[in-house]
Amino acid sequence: MKRVMLDDRRCRADRARQVADLLRRQIIHGGFPHGQLPLEAVLAREFDTSRNTVREALDLLREEGLVERSPGVGTTVVAEKYPHGLHRLLGLAETLHEHGQVTNQVRTMTLIEPPAPVSHRLGLAPGEQVVYLERLRSLNGLPLSLDLTYLVRDVGEPLFDADLANNDIFVLLEQISGQPLGMAELTLEAVNADPHTAAALGTPRGAALLMVERLTHLADSRPVDLEFIRFRGDRLTMRGHLRRTDDSRPENKEQAWP
Repeated sequence: MKRVMLDDRRCRADRARQVADLLRRQIIHGGFPHGQLPLEAVLAREFDTSRNTVREALDLLREEGLVERSPGVGTTVVAEKYPHGLHRLLGLAETLHEHGQVTNQVRTMTLIEPPAPVSHRLGLAPGEQVVYLERLRSLNGLPLSLDLTYLVRDVGEPLFDADLANNDIFVLLEQISGQPLGMAELTLEAVNADPHTAAALGTPRGAALLMVERLTHLADSRPVDLEFIRFRGDRLTMRGHLRRTDDSRPENKEQAWP
């Protein structure tokens, strides 16, 4: 078996990232009582590595804003990341209800003639108007996401009279349309915070954000809601369940044949 040998500095840096990844998961899942991490010597024994490697790992987490390190105090968790599931179609308040109150500040809400790509995604004729909505969404008073939303007019216009400050749009859309939501097409990527978004979310310009593009359909397959959501990457973690099998194939369906 061929082995690739690395120099000591490279090896320690790689090992520090590995330790940081494992500690990050424990932090996100509340694995440290009272937010206090064990001493460096304890972590070094737990991960079977050197204290210098542990120190580098903790420095990585400090640079991410997850922990603080103070002489005589040790390493403490200073930021909480909230889990956002990717396996169900839920609004933000529905997803994070166990973690506190989600509130929405409506920054813009108006009728517009959308750009052609938006009309195409929503299946609209050229020139057909949509409701455009921009919201700053916060959890327990802390800014979490900036949402830009395009809604087809017949389900979007009633939202002008709705309580958007305290309700998920998904819940309101089901009430307005008289049918449940069906499925959504989702794209997730990393982007840098532009000056407008950075100011709204309270992050440095250029900070890493989680960008979600989501096209939501009603149960009858009609697309009604196209969203571009910028989440603070330091306050949210995405989770989901993936299967190896392709459930779209007949042999993987319980009722594959009529």
